[in-house]
Amino acid sequence: MDPLHLTTSRRDGTLTVNVAGELDIATTELLRGHLLALLQEAGHARDGRPGLVVEVSRLSFIDAAGLGILVSVRNQARRQDTPLRIAGVPPAMRRLLRITGLDRHLT
Repeated sequence: MDPLHLTTSRRDGTLTVNVAGELDIATTELLRGHLLALLQEAGHARDGRPGLVVEVSRLSFIDAAGLGILVSVRNQARRQDTPLRIAGVPPAMRRLLRITGLDRHLT
């Protein structure tokens, strides 16, 4: 089991979170808390509308709970008018997003 690792960078008004490891029921709250804090930061930004990118190319596993967190955070971002994008989606996750219909909403 790969623990979940999150690193955040800020560049040109965009917040990027690199997610590595396994995103499952045991690690979803860590990601949720981190992303909601960044959305709050983005909402308080005074220099335009910063976007939030969740980069998942190093994500080795995601389950339904992990997908649920991404949907929940996406919904929060939409409510506060903050652009959110999932980037670097690995093939297995891309297939899962396509099967669930979430590819049209998250990528």
